[in-house]
Amino acid sequence: MAAPTAEPSFVELFTPKLVTVLQEGYGVRHVKADAIAGLTVAIVALPLSMALAIASGLTPDRGLYTAIVGGFLISALGGSRFQIGGPAGAFIVLVASTVERHGVDGLMLATMLSGLVLLAVGFLRLGTFIKYIPYPVTVGFTAGIAVIIFASQIRELLGLALEKEPGPLLPKLGALAEALPTLNPSALAVTALTIGAILALRRYRPHWPGFIIAVGLASLVAALLGLPVETVGTRFGGIPSSLPAPRLPEISAEKVSEVLPTALSFALLGGIESLLSAVVADSMSGRRHRSNCELVAQGAANIASPLFGGFCVTGTIARTATNVRAGGRGPVAGMLHSAFLLLFMLAAAPLAAFVPLASLAAVLAVVAWNMAEKHAFATLLRASRGDALVLLATFLLVVFRDLTEGILVGFGLGALLFLHRMSQALEVGHAGPLVEADKADAVDQNNRGPYDPGVATDPEVVVYRISGAFFFGTAATVSAVLDRLAVHPKAYVVDVSAVTLLDSTAATTIEGFVRKAHRAGAMVYVAGARPPIRRALLLHGVRPPRVRFRTALADAVEAARARAEGASQAEVAADAA
Repeated sequence: MAAPTAEPSFVELFTPKLVTVLQEGYGVRHVKADAIAGLTVAIVALPLSMALAIASGLTPDRGLYTAIVGGFLISALGGSRFQIGGPAGAFIVLVASTVERHGVDGLMLATMLSGLVLLAVGFLRLGTFIKYIPYPVTVGFTAGIAVIIFASQIRELLGLALEKEPGPLLPKLGALAEALPTLNPSALAVTALTIGAILALRRYRPHWPGFIIAVGLASLVAALLGLPVETVGTRFGGIPSSLPAPRLPEISAEKVSEVLPTALSFALLGGIESLLSAVVADSMSGRRHRSNCELVAQGAANIASPLFGGFCVTGTIARTATNVRAGGRGPVAGMLHSAFLLLFMLAAAPLAAFVPLASLAAVLAVVAWNMAEKHAFATLLRASRGDALVLLATFLLVVFRDLTEGILVGFGLGALLFLHRMSQALEVGHAGPLVEADKADAVDQNNRGPYDPGVATDPEVVVYRISGAFFFGTAATVSAVLDRLAVHPKAYVVDVSAVTLLDSTAATTIEGFVRKAHRAGAMVYVAGARPPIRRALLLHGVRPPRVRFRTALADAVEAARARAEGASQAEVAADAA
């Protein structure tokens, strides 16, 4: 038997991947590969960061600050080789509503508090629980976010004149419908040009930076033709050419209590999004991330980002995947991505004023279309009623109610569905005569030695066989079967060799059965209990002298029959006397 592996140490769990990569040997060729990948990602992230900030109700420069400061720290301190951090579409609705209710300072404070929460979650080693998020929940959540992002961009895509756009989807669509007569043909043309250029480049020149080329082309056409469209300059006055000095937001006990629920939502969404992104990077690269170290890096990034005017930052799936495909070798690529963004801002800030808002909205519309896992969504709808229920509940709640509520309800429904399926997988019953296939399976796999088929009709010995996960969800089923027989044998044999899991409720159920059998004068034999299961049974009072443990089923049956025969002989002798 292989020796059990030792628990990883604190240093092993929380050493950033940057340190690991440097220890492995990091040469000039690695720097070159990471520089190319970092530049590629920066070109993608430049228009995207501004677009996400605008969609969140903020100025475009705050999106760049988020990607520069937060993205640098996520790569430098994180547990993934390839993670790229920055603003994400998942936060659009939450950020916009937070700014509306608490102002920009409230958003900064909520982001910093979410960073503290993520630090605590990481150091408490809770990051590994991300693997328990059901697949239908992630698909429904992602599709819901895609709908929200697209809906938030309709106004800019069509150039509608709308003074105040509602946040919830249905009121938003109603307001947009009322504003349709104000449609700007020039904005619509810029939108069509941008989307067309992105799709054409993706098809004919897939390795070219489609987003930045399309936005640049749209900006050039709009400027040369003097199209009457809103630009970054006309709405925001352009963007600064440097990072702001660090500044703490207003902090008070009252303000902290007001924004704490939002901070918890930021932490939940950021943790899920970043770890899902790290998992995607692992699947593409064959590497393995350190989930708790990644959460600690997310926490540090969310504390630092607001100090420089940024907002909530997380690992981003699309930009991380771009990094892997561009040949990134390690975290240096993500750090260089932030450095290139800073360089772009320092050198080309005046040019950003000419970027049409319709072209940035078109970029987000394409992102929304790509992130919606349409094939996976359709497959899950057809897979089973349970998966479809979890998927639709998550999707509809994310779209029409709240992101956090959608995740929590979807996770709860997924857990209930799992428990239901596990309970159906349990098999328990009174053992009948074994056919040849059963005998082979019993002997070879579950350590059930062959036993006399006559046991099945022996009124003095009853054999029960339990297979599967025996836990609180199946305990009532097992209890009903154990109490079903009307006969009162001299001995019971409970075969648990095929039980994969046994919790305290299940152990208590067995203990109750043993107690009843003992009052009826019957001995109980437990066969095939593996060490963890035997330990749980002993802990809950299933122990000698009322119970006997046997390794093999044949031994348990033989002992039970001997016990029954001995009891019968004693009764005969007593009757004769």
